[in-house]
Amino acid sequence: MTSLPDYHCDVLVIGSGAAGLSLALRLAPHFQVTVLSKAQVNEGATLYAQGGIAAVFDERDSIASHVEDTLDAGAGLCDRDTVNFIASNARHCVQWLVENGVAFDRETPSNGEARYHLTREGGHSHRRILHSADATGRAVETTLVSKAMNHPNIRIIERTNAVDLILSDKIGLPGERRVVGAWIWNRNREHVETCRARAVVLATGGAAKVYQYTTNPDVASGDGIAMAWRAGCRVANLEFNQFHPTCLFHPQAQTFLLSEALRGEGAKLLRPDGTRFMPDFDARAELAPRDIVARAIDHEMKRLGVECLYLDISHQPADFVRAHFPMIYEKLLTFGFDLTKEPIPIVPAAHYTCGGVLVDRQGRTDVAGLYAIGEVSCTGLHGANRMASNSLLECLVYGWSAAEDILRHLPDVTAADPLPAWDESRVDDADERVIIHHNWHELRLCMWDYMGIVRTTKRLARALRRITLLQQEIDEYYAHFRLSNNLLELRNLVQVAELMVRCALARKESRGLHFTRDYPERLPEAQSTVLQPDNYRKR
Repeated sequence: MTSLPDYHCDVLVIGSGAAGLSLALRLAPHFQVTVLSKAQVNEGATLYAQGGIAAVFDERDSIASHVEDTLDAGAGLCDRDTVNFIASNARHCVQWLVENGVAFDRETPSNGEARYHLTREGGHSHRRILHSADATGRAVETTLVSKAMNHPNIRIIERTNAVDLILSDKIGLPGERRVVGAWIWNRNREHVETCRARAVVLATGGAAKVYQYTTNPDVASGDGIAMAWRAGCRVANLEFNQFHPTCLFHPQAQTFLLSEALRGEGAKLLRPDGTRFMPDFDARAELAPRDIVARAIDHEMKRLGVECLYLDISHQPADFVRAHFPMIYEKLLTFGFDLTKEPIPIVPAAHYTCGGVLVDRQGRTDVAGLYAIGEVSCTGLHGANRMASNSLLECLVYGWSAAEDILRHLPDVTAADPLPAWDESRVDDADERVIIHHNWHELRLCMWDYMGIVRTTKRLARALRRITLLQQEIDEYYAHFRLSNNLLELRNLVQVAELMVRCALARKESRGLHFTRDYPERLPEAQSTVLQPDNYRKR
Protein backbone atom coordinates (compact mmCIF):
# COMPACT_ATOMS: atom_id res chain seq x y z
CA MET A 1 0.00 0.00 0.00
CA THR A 2 1.38 3.39 -0.99
CA SER A 3 0.28 6.91 -0.20
CA LEU A 4 1.36 10.49 -0.36
CA PRO A 5 3.77 11.26 2.47
CA ASP A 6 2.51 13.00 5.59
CA TYR A 7 5.60 15.23 5.42
CA HIS A 8 8.09 16.03 2.70
CA CYS A 9 11.29 18.04 2.69
CA ASP A 10 14.67 18.26 1.02
CA VAL A 11 16.62 17.18 4.10
CA LEU A 12 15.31 15.30 7.13
CA VAL A 13 17.44 15.77 10.26
CA ILE A 14 16.74 13.23 13.00
CA GLY A 15 17.92 14.84 16.22
CA SER A 16 17.97 18.41 17.53
CA GLY A 17 21.30 18.83 19.32
CA ALA A 18 24.35 20.83 18.28
CA ALA A 19 25.12 18.57 15.31
CA GLY A 20 21.62 18.47 13.85
CA LEU A 21 20.72 22.12 14.38
CA SER A 22 24.04 23.53 13.17
CA LEU A 23 23.69 21.50 9.96
CA ALA A 24 20.03 22.54 9.57
CA LEU A 25 20.91 26.21 9.91
CA ARG A 26 23.69 25.93 7.34
CA LEU A 27 21.34 24.25 4.85
CA ALA A 28 18.23 26.33 5.48
CA PRO A 29 19.16 29.23 3.15
CA HIS A 30 19.12 26.73 0.27
CA PHE A 31 16.74 23.86 1.14
CA GLN A 32 13.63 22.96 3.08
CA VAL A 33 14.74 21.19 6.26
CA THR A 34 12.66 19.17 8.72
CA VAL A 35 14.10 18.46 12.20
CA LEU A 36 12.67 15.66 14.32
CA SER A 37 12.93 15.86 18.10
CA LYS A 38 11.87 12.98 20.35
CA ALA A 39 10.94 15.30 23.19
CA GLN A 40 11.07 19.08 23.40
CA VAL A 41 13.43 20.47 20.79
CA ASN A 42 16.16 21.43 23.26
CA GLU A 43 16.14 18.14 25.22
CA GLY A 44 19.35 16.24 24.52
CA ALA A 45 22.97 15.77 25.51
CA THR A 46 24.03 19.18 24.15
CA LEU A 47 21.81 21.01 26.65
CA TYR A 48 23.56 19.36 29.59
CA ALA A 49 27.15 19.72 28.42
CA GLN A 50 28.96 21.65 31.13
CA GLY A 51 32.60 21.85 30.03
CA GLY A 52 33.02 23.53 26.68
CA ILE A 53 34.46 23.30 23.17
CA ALA A 54 38.12 22.56 22.47
CA ALA A 55 39.76 24.88 19.92
CA VAL A 56 43.13 26.60 19.57
CA PHE A 57 42.77 30.30 20.42
CA ASP A 58 45.85 30.80 22.63
CA GLU A 59 49.05 31.96 20.88
CA ARG A 60 51.03 29.54 23.07
CA ASP A 61 48.91 26.63 21.84
CA SER A 62 48.92 24.99 18.40
CA ILE A 63 46.80 22.73 16.21
CA ALA A 64 49.65 20.22 16.27
CA SER A 65 49.46 20.12 20.07
CA HIS A 66 45.67 19.65 20.00
CA VAL A 67 46.16 16.78 17.55
CA GLU A 68 48.85 15.07 19.64
CA ASP A 69 46.82 15.39 22.85
CA THR A 70 43.81 13.82 21.11
CA LEU A 71 45.90 10.98 19.69
CA ASP A 72 47.38 10.29 23.11
CA ALA A 73 44.01 10.28 24.86
CA GLY A 74 42.61 8.02 22.13
CA ALA A 75 45.11 5.28 23.03
CA GLY A 76 46.55 4.93 19.54
CA LEU A 77 43.24 4.24 17.80
CA CYS A 78 42.38 7.72 16.47
CA ASP A 79 42.64 8.41 12.76
CA ARG A 80 45.35 11.08 12.55
CA ASP A 81 44.00 12.64 9.35
CA THR A 82 40.53 12.97 10.87
CA VAL A 83 41.90 14.46 14.08
CA ASN A 84 43.92 16.99 12.10
CA PHE A 85 40.87 17.78 9.93
CA ILE A 86 38.71 18.53 12.98
CA ALA A 87 41.37 20.47 14.91
CA SER A 88 42.21 22.53 11.80
CA ASN A 89 38.55 23.46 11.25
CA ALA A 90 37.77 24.12 14.91
CA ARG A 91 38.34 27.85 14.93
CA HIS A 92 36.07 28.84 12.05
CA CYS A 93 33.28 26.53 13.29
CA VAL A 94 33.48 28.10 16.76
CA GLN A 95 33.51 31.52 15.13
CA TRP A 96 30.30 30.55 13.29
CA LEU A 97 28.72 29.90 16.68
CA VAL A 98 29.84 33.30 17.92
CA GLU A 99 28.40 34.97 14.80
CA ASN A 100 25.11 33.22 15.54
CA GLY A 101 24.97 34.62 19.04
CA VAL A 102 26.70 32.18 21.39
CA ALA A 103 28.55 34.16 24.06
CA PHE A 104 31.68 32.50 25.42
CA ASP A 105 33.30 33.78 28.62
CA ARG A 106 35.95 36.44 28.15
CA GLU A 107 38.64 37.89 30.38
CA THR A 108 40.63 41.11 30.35
CA PRO A 109 44.28 40.57 31.34
CA SER A 110 46.59 43.28 32.65
CA ASN A 111 47.36 44.61 29.15
CA GLY A 112 43.68 45.48 28.79
CA GLU A 113 43.01 43.43 25.62
CA ALA A 114 39.87 41.28 26.02
CA ARG A 115 40.14 37.63 24.98
CA TYR A 116 38.33 34.35 25.51
CA HIS A 117 38.74 32.77 28.92
CA LEU A 118 40.17 29.34 28.22
CA THR A 119 40.10 26.53 30.75
CA ARG A 120 41.88 23.19 30.78
CA GLU A 121 40.54 19.66 31.11
CA GLY A 122 41.90 16.13 31.33
CA GLY A 123 44.24 15.10 28.51
CA HIS A 124 44.84 18.67 27.28
CA SER A 125 48.36 20.06 27.55
CA HIS A 126 47.16 23.66 27.14
CA ARG A 127 44.20 25.81 28.11
CA ARG A 128 42.00 25.55 25.01
CA ILE A 129 38.45 25.02 26.27
CA LEU A 130 36.05 27.83 25.35
CA HIS A 131 33.09 27.87 27.69
CA SER A 132 30.08 29.78 28.88
CA ALA A 133 30.55 29.51 32.66
CA ASP A 134 29.80 25.85 33.46
CA ALA A 135 26.77 25.57 31.15
CA THR A 136 28.27 25.77 27.66
CA GLY A 137 25.87 23.25 26.18
CA ARG A 138 22.88 25.25 27.34
CA ALA A 139 24.30 28.43 25.75
CA VAL A 140 24.90 26.59 22.45
CA GLU A 141 21.60 24.72 22.39
CA THR A 142 19.31 27.60 23.34
CA THR A 143 20.96 29.84 20.75
CA LEU A 144 20.68 27.28 17.95
CA VAL A 145 17.10 26.39 18.88
CA SER A 146 16.08 30.05 18.80
CA LYS A 147 17.69 30.51 15.38
CA ALA A 148 16.13 27.34 13.97
CA MET A 149 12.63 28.04 15.28
CA ASN A 150 12.67 31.44 13.63
CA HIS A 151 13.97 30.28 10.24
CA PRO A 152 11.24 30.01 7.57
CA ASN A 153 12.89 27.01 5.87
CA ILE A 154 13.20 24.89 9.02
CA ARG A 155 10.26 22.90 10.34
CA ILE A 156 10.74 21.40 13.82
CA ILE A 157 8.49 18.49 14.79
CA GLU A 158 8.62 17.74 18.51
CA ARG A 159 7.59 14.55 20.36
CA THR A 160 8.27 12.45 17.28
CA ASN A 161 10.40 9.29 17.07
CA ALA A 162 11.98 7.99 13.89
CA VAL A 163 10.94 4.33 13.60
CA ASP A 164 13.02 3.21 10.62
CA LEU A 165 14.56 4.51 7.41
CA ILE A 166 12.83 3.97 4.07
CA LEU A 167 15.23 2.59 1.44
CA SER A 168 14.73 2.74 -2.32
CA ASP A 169 15.48 -0.93 -2.99
CA LYS A 170 13.07 -2.07 -0.27
CA ILE A 171 10.17 -0.30 -1.98
CA GLY A 172 11.06 -1.43 -5.50
CA LEU A 173 12.66 1.72 -6.90
CA PRO A 174 15.32 1.25 -9.61
CA GLY A 175 18.85 2.63 -9.53
CA GLU A 176 21.31 3.12 -6.73
CA ARG A 177 20.22 2.01 -3.29
CA ARG A 178 19.58 5.13 -1.24
CA VAL A 179 17.52 6.48 1.63
CA VAL A 180 14.29 8.18 0.52
CA GLY A 181 12.72 9.06 3.85
CA ALA A 182 11.65 7.63 7.18
CA TRP A 183 8.68 6.29 9.08
CA ILE A 184 8.08 8.47 12.12
CA TRP A 185 5.91 7.91 15.17
CA ASN A 186 3.87 10.91 16.26
CA ARG A 187 3.65 10.60 20.05
CA ASN A 188 0.81 13.11 20.30
CA ARG A 189 -1.38 11.27 17.78
CA GLU A 190 0.09 7.83 18.59
CA HIS A 191 0.27 7.16 14.88
CA VAL A 192 3.03 6.25 12.40
CA GLU A 193 3.51 8.79 9.61
CA THR A 194 5.83 9.01 6.60
CA CYS A 195 8.37 11.69 5.79
CA ARG A 196 9.87 11.89 2.30
CA ALA A 197 13.32 13.43 1.95
CA ARG A 198 16.10 13.61 -0.61
CA ALA A 199 18.70 13.22 2.15
CA VAL A 200 18.50 12.05 5.76
CA VAL A 201 20.89 13.04 8.54
CA LEU A 202 21.17 10.98 11.71
CA ALA A 203 22.09 13.31 14.60
CA THR A 204 20.52 11.24 17.36
CA GLY A 205 23.37 11.23 19.89
CA GLY A 206 24.72 8.23 21.76
CA ALA A 207 23.45 5.16 23.58
CA ALA A 208 24.45 5.62 27.23
CA LYS A 209 20.89 4.86 28.31
CA VAL A 210 21.79 1.22 27.70
CA TYR A 211 23.46 1.38 31.15
CA GLN A 212 21.75 1.39 34.54
CA TYR A 213 23.63 4.54 35.64
CA THR A 214 24.27 7.32 33.18
CA THR A 215 24.79 11.07 33.00
CA ASN A 216 22.77 11.24 29.78
CA PRO A 217 19.18 12.44 29.33
CA ASP A 218 16.48 9.85 28.64
CA VAL A 219 16.56 10.42 24.87
CA ALA A 220 20.07 8.88 24.51
CA SER A 221 18.80 5.45 23.47
CA GLY A 222 20.98 4.62 20.48
CA ASP A 223 18.21 5.15 17.92
CA GLY A 224 20.40 6.32 15.06
CA ILE A 225 22.94 3.52 15.48
CA ALA A 226 20.19 0.89 15.48
CA MET A 227 18.36 2.40 12.48
CA ALA A 228 21.57 2.67 10.47
CA TRP A 229 22.48 -0.96 11.28
CA ARG A 230 19.05 -2.17 10.19
CA ALA A 231 19.49 -0.17 6.98
CA GLY A 232 22.77 -1.98 6.21
CA CYS A 233 25.41 0.44 7.54
CA ARG A 234 28.59 -0.69 9.23
CA VAL A 235 29.30 0.30 12.82
CA ALA A 236 32.67 0.49 14.56
CA ASN A 237 34.36 0.67 17.97
CA LEU A 238 31.20 0.33 20.06
CA GLU A 239 33.17 -1.40 22.82
CA PHE A 240 34.49 2.02 23.84
CA ASN A 241 31.88 3.37 26.24
CA GLN A 242 33.18 6.33 28.19
CA PHE A 243 32.28 6.54 31.86
CA HIS A 244 32.41 10.05 33.27
CA PRO A 245 34.51 9.77 36.44
CA THR A 246 32.57 12.26 38.54
CA CYS A 247 28.80 11.90 38.67
CA LEU A 248 27.18 13.18 41.85
CA PHE A 249 26.41 10.33 44.26
CA HIS A 250 22.98 11.16 45.64
CA PRO A 251 19.66 9.28 45.39
CA GLN A 252 17.86 12.27 43.84
CA ALA A 253 20.64 13.17 41.37
CA GLN A 254 20.58 10.35 38.85
CA THR A 255 22.22 12.21 35.95
CA PHE A 256 24.05 15.20 37.41
CA LEU A 257 27.75 15.23 36.58
CA LEU A 258 30.49 17.39 37.99
CA SER A 259 32.39 18.93 35.10
CA GLU A 260 35.93 17.87 34.32
CA ALA A 261 36.72 21.58 34.33
CA LEU A 262 36.60 21.40 38.13
CA ARG A 263 39.71 19.23 38.02
CA GLY A 264 41.13 21.59 35.41
CA GLU A 265 40.84 24.36 37.99
CA GLY A 266 42.46 22.37 40.79
CA ALA A 267 39.86 19.99 42.25
CA LYS A 268 41.32 16.84 43.82
CA LEU A 269 39.94 13.31 44.01
CA LEU A 270 39.93 11.90 47.54
CA ARG A 271 39.37 8.64 49.38
CA PRO A 272 36.89 8.71 52.28
CA ASP A 273 39.81 9.34 54.65
CA GLY A 274 40.71 12.52 52.73
CA THR A 275 43.85 11.21 50.99
CA ARG A 276 44.51 11.61 47.28
CA PHE A 277 44.92 8.54 45.08
CA MET A 278 45.28 9.70 41.45
CA PRO A 279 49.08 10.33 41.75
CA ASP A 280 49.37 6.58 42.45
CA PHE A 281 47.83 5.76 39.06
CA ASP A 282 49.15 8.38 36.63
CA ALA A 283 51.73 11.17 36.59
CA ARG A 284 49.03 13.57 35.35
CA ALA A 285 46.98 12.75 38.46
CA GLU A 286 43.48 14.31 38.27
CA LEU A 287 44.18 15.60 34.74
CA ALA A 288 44.75 12.13 33.28
CA PRO A 289 42.35 11.06 30.48
CA ARG A 290 38.91 9.91 31.57
CA ASP A 291 39.47 6.18 31.06
CA ILE A 292 42.38 6.22 33.50
CA VAL A 293 40.54 8.33 36.08
CA ALA A 294 37.35 6.24 35.88
CA ARG A 295 39.27 2.96 36.30
CA ALA A 296 41.22 4.40 39.23
CA ILE A 297 37.99 5.41 40.98
CA ASP A 298 36.43 2.01 40.24
CA HIS A 299 39.56 0.27 41.59
CA GLU A 300 39.63 2.28 44.82
CA MET A 301 35.89 1.86 45.43
CA LYS A 302 36.16 -1.93 45.05
CA ARG A 303 39.40 -2.15 47.04
CA LEU A 304 37.97 -0.16 49.94
CA GLY A 305 34.44 -1.55 49.67
CA VAL A 306 32.87 1.92 49.57
CA GLU A 307 29.88 3.31 47.66
CA CYS A 308 31.57 6.51 46.52
CA LEU A 309 34.70 8.66 46.56
CA TYR A 310 35.01 12.47 46.75
CA LEU A 311 35.85 15.51 44.65
CA ASP A 312 37.18 18.53 46.53
CA ILE A 313 37.79 22.09 45.32
CA SER A 314 37.15 23.73 48.70
CA HIS A 315 40.82 24.77 48.94
CA GLN A 316 40.20 27.34 46.18
CA PRO A 317 38.77 30.77 47.09
CA ALA A 318 34.99 30.62 47.43
CA ASP A 319 34.46 33.58 45.07
CA PHE A 320 36.59 31.86 42.44
CA VAL A 321 34.54 28.64 42.66
CA ARG A 322 31.18 30.43 42.53
CA ALA A 323 32.31 32.59 39.57
CA HIS A 324 33.61 29.68 37.50
CA PHE A 325 30.98 27.08 38.39
CA PRO A 326 27.76 28.95 39.21
CA MET A 327 25.36 26.32 37.87
CA ILE A 328 27.12 23.42 39.62
CA TYR A 329 27.38 25.42 42.86
CA GLU A 330 23.67 26.29 42.89
CA LYS A 331 22.59 22.78 41.90
CA LEU A 332 24.67 21.17 44.65
CA LEU A 333 23.11 23.49 47.23
CA THR A 334 19.71 21.96 46.38
CA PHE A 335 21.12 18.57 47.41
CA GLY A 336 22.63 19.93 50.63
CA PHE A 337 26.27 20.27 49.49
CA ASP A 338 28.41 23.42 49.48
CA LEU A 339 31.08 23.15 46.77
CA THR A 340 33.14 25.90 48.41
CA LYS A 341 33.32 24.20 51.83
CA GLU A 342 33.32 20.41 51.53
CA PRO A 343 34.24 17.39 49.38
CA ILE A 344 31.42 16.20 47.12
CA PRO A 345 30.54 12.45 46.86
CA ILE A 346 31.03 11.06 43.34
CA VAL A 347 30.85 7.82 41.34
CA PRO A 348 31.54 7.04 37.65
CA ALA A 349 28.53 6.79 35.27
CA ALA A 350 28.10 5.94 31.59
CA HIS A 351 28.59 9.15 29.64
CA TYR A 352 29.64 8.93 25.99
CA THR A 353 29.50 6.45 23.09
CA CYS A 354 32.88 6.73 21.35
CA GLY A 355 32.03 4.37 18.50
CA GLY A 356 29.03 4.47 16.20
CA VAL A 357 27.97 4.48 12.57
CA LEU A 358 31.03 4.42 10.33
CA VAL A 359 31.29 7.60 8.24
CA ASP A 360 33.75 9.40 5.99
CA ARG A 361 35.07 12.96 6.24
CA GLN A 362 31.72 14.35 5.03
CA GLY A 363 29.61 12.31 7.43
CA ARG A 364 28.45 9.92 4.67
CA THR A 365 27.42 6.38 5.67
CA ASP A 366 27.31 3.20 3.57
CA VAL A 367 23.83 4.12 2.28
CA ALA A 368 23.60 6.85 -0.37
CA GLY A 369 21.93 10.00 0.90
CA LEU A 370 22.26 8.96 4.54
CA TYR A 371 24.59 10.97 6.82
CA ALA A 372 25.51 10.51 10.48
CA ILE A 373 27.04 13.33 12.54
CA GLY A 374 27.83 13.86 16.19
CA GLU A 375 27.88 11.15 18.85
CA VAL A 376 25.91 8.70 16.69
CA SER A 377 28.87 8.46 14.30
CA CYS A 378 32.34 6.96 14.32
CA THR A 379 34.61 9.45 12.54
CA GLY A 380 37.98 8.35 13.91
CA LEU A 381 38.33 11.37 16.20
CA HIS A 382 37.84 9.70 19.56
CA GLY A 383 39.64 6.40 19.06
CA ALA A 384 39.56 4.30 22.22
CA ASN A 385 38.80 7.24 24.54
CA ARG A 386 37.22 10.64 23.89
CA MET A 387 39.25 13.60 25.09
CA ALA A 388 37.23 16.18 27.03
CA SER A 389 35.43 18.89 25.02
CA ASN A 390 36.19 17.32 21.64
CA SER A 391 32.60 16.11 21.28
CA LEU A 392 30.81 19.43 20.76
CA LEU A 393 33.66 20.33 18.43
CA GLU A 394 33.04 17.19 16.37
CA CYS A 395 29.34 18.08 16.15
CA LEU A 396 30.13 21.52 14.77
CA VAL A 397 32.84 20.48 12.30
CA TYR A 398 30.81 17.61 10.87
CA GLY A 399 27.66 19.73 10.83
CA TRP A 400 29.62 22.06 8.56
CA SER A 401 31.33 19.31 6.52
CA ALA A 402 28.15 17.28 5.91
CA ALA A 403 26.22 20.43 5.01
CA GLU A 404 28.86 21.33 2.42
CA ASP A 405 28.53 17.85 0.87
CA ILE A 406 24.74 18.05 0.79
CA LEU A 407 24.91 21.48 -0.82
CA ARG A 408 27.10 20.02 -3.56
CA HIS A 409 25.12 16.87 -4.30
CA LEU A 410 21.47 17.36 -3.38
CA PRO A 411 20.53 19.30 -6.55
CA ASP A 412 21.13 16.09 -8.52
CA VAL A 413 18.79 13.98 -6.34
CA THR A 414 15.12 13.45 -7.24
CA ALA A 415 12.58 12.80 -4.48
CA ALA A 416 10.82 9.44 -4.39
CA ASP A 417 7.04 9.44 -4.61
CA PRO A 418 4.84 7.78 -3.45
CA LEU A 419 6.08 6.07 -0.27
CA PRO A 420 4.70 2.93 1.41
CA ALA A 421 2.28 3.57 4.24
CA TRP A 422 2.90 1.97 7.61
CA ASP A 423 0.88 -1.24 8.04
CA GLU A 424 -0.77 -1.57 11.45
CA SER A 425 -3.50 -3.97 10.30
CA ARG A 426 -2.07 -6.99 12.14
CA VAL A 427 -1.18 -5.48 15.52
CA ASP A 428 -3.17 -5.11 18.73
CA ASP A 429 -3.10 -2.68 21.61
CA ALA A 430 -0.46 -3.69 24.13
CA ASP A 431 -1.84 -5.50 27.15
CA GLU A 432 1.46 -6.45 28.79
CA ARG A 433 3.31 -3.16 29.34
CA VAL A 434 4.97 -4.73 32.37
CA ILE A 435 7.04 -6.84 29.94
CA ILE A 436 8.60 -3.70 28.42
CA HIS A 437 9.42 -2.30 31.85
CA HIS A 438 10.94 -5.58 33.04
CA ASN A 439 13.03 -6.09 29.89
CA TRP A 440 14.19 -2.49 30.02
CA HIS A 441 15.45 -2.90 33.58
CA GLU A 442 17.03 -6.29 32.89
CA LEU A 443 18.93 -5.02 29.84
CA ARG A 444 20.39 -1.96 31.57
CA LEU A 445 21.41 -3.87 34.69
CA CYS A 446 22.97 -6.62 32.55
CA MET A 447 25.07 -4.07 30.65
CA TRP A 448 26.16 -2.34 33.88
CA ASP A 449 27.20 -5.61 35.53
CA TYR A 450 28.83 -7.39 32.56
CA MET A 451 29.89 -4.64 30.12
CA GLY A 452 31.09 -2.04 32.61
CA ILE A 453 34.39 -0.33 33.37
CA VAL A 454 36.23 -3.65 33.89
CA ARG A 455 35.26 -6.70 31.80
CA THR A 456 35.97 -10.40 31.32
CA THR A 457 35.21 -12.74 28.43
CA LYS A 458 32.92 -14.83 30.63
CA ARG A 459 30.91 -11.76 31.65
CA LEU A 460 30.62 -10.58 28.05
CA ALA A 461 29.48 -14.02 26.84
CA ARG A 462 26.86 -14.08 29.60
CA ALA A 463 25.68 -10.61 28.56
CA LEU A 464 25.35 -11.69 24.92
CA ARG A 465 23.24 -14.73 25.85
CA ARG A 466 20.86 -12.62 27.91
CA ILE A 467 20.67 -9.90 25.25
CA THR A 468 19.85 -12.49 22.58
CA LEU A 469 16.92 -13.78 24.65
CA LEU A 470 15.72 -10.23 25.26
CA GLN A 471 15.89 -9.51 21.53
CA GLN A 472 13.67 -12.48 20.78
CA GLU A 473 11.08 -11.30 23.28
CA ILE A 474 11.18 -7.71 22.08
CA ASP A 475 11.01 -8.68 18.38
CA GLU A 476 7.92 -10.78 19.08
CA TYR A 477 6.34 -7.96 21.07
CA TYR A 478 7.21 -5.43 18.32
CA ALA A 479 5.53 -7.63 15.68
CA HIS A 480 2.25 -7.99 17.55
CA PHE A 481 1.55 -4.76 19.41
CA ARG A 482 1.16 -1.11 18.58
CA LEU A 483 4.13 1.16 19.00
CA SER A 484 4.99 3.22 22.04
CA ASN A 485 7.94 5.42 22.92
CA ASN A 486 9.28 2.85 25.41
CA LEU A 487 8.95 -0.02 22.93
CA LEU A 488 10.79 1.90 20.19
CA GLU A 489 13.62 2.87 22.53
CA LEU A 490 13.89 -0.62 24.02
CA ARG A 491 14.05 -2.17 20.54
CA ASN A 492 16.91 0.16 19.62
CA LEU A 493 18.75 -0.21 22.93
CA VAL A 494 18.78 -3.99 22.81
CA GLN A 495 20.13 -3.86 19.25
CA VAL A 496 22.92 -1.46 20.22
CA ALA A 497 23.69 -3.49 23.36
CA GLU A 498 24.26 -6.55 21.16
CA LEU A 499 26.60 -4.58 18.90
CA MET A 500 28.54 -3.21 21.88
CA VAL A 501 29.08 -6.66 23.35
CA ARG A 502 30.05 -8.17 19.99
CA CYS A 503 32.64 -5.42 19.55
CA ALA A 504 33.97 -6.04 23.06
CA LEU A 505 34.26 -9.79 22.48
CA ALA A 506 36.14 -9.18 19.23
CA ARG A 507 38.85 -7.05 20.91
CA LYS A 508 41.51 -9.35 22.38
CA GLU A 509 43.39 -6.62 24.25
CA SER A 510 42.91 -3.79 26.72
CA ARG A 511 42.97 -0.37 25.10
CA GLY A 512 41.53 2.93 26.26
CA LEU A 513 38.02 2.51 27.62
CA HIS A 514 37.97 -1.23 26.96
CA PHE A 515 39.71 -3.02 29.83
CA THR A 516 39.42 -6.79 30.11
CA ARG A 517 41.11 -8.94 32.74
CA ASP A 518 41.56 -11.74 30.20
CA TYR A 519 43.69 -9.57 27.88
CA PRO A 520 45.21 -6.86 30.12
CA GLU A 521 47.97 -5.84 27.68
CA ARG A 522 47.71 -3.59 24.64
CA LEU A 523 48.49 -5.14 21.25
CA PRO A 524 51.34 -3.50 19.29
CA GLU A 525 49.07 -2.49 16.39
CA ALA A 526 45.80 -0.60 16.85
CA GLN A 527 42.87 -1.86 14.81
CA SER A 528 39.29 -0.64 14.73
CA THR A 529 36.51 -3.13 15.44
CA VAL A 530 34.16 -2.97 12.45
CA LEU A 531 30.88 -4.92 12.26
CA GLN A 532 29.14 -5.57 8.93
CA PRO A 533 25.35 -6.14 9.03
CA ASP A 534 25.42 -8.91 6.42
CA ASN A 535 27.54 -11.02 8.79
CA TYR A 536 24.95 -10.87 11.59
CA ARG A 537 21.60 -11.15 9.82
CA LYS A 538 19.16 -13.26 11.83
CA ARG A 539 16.26 -13.14 9.38
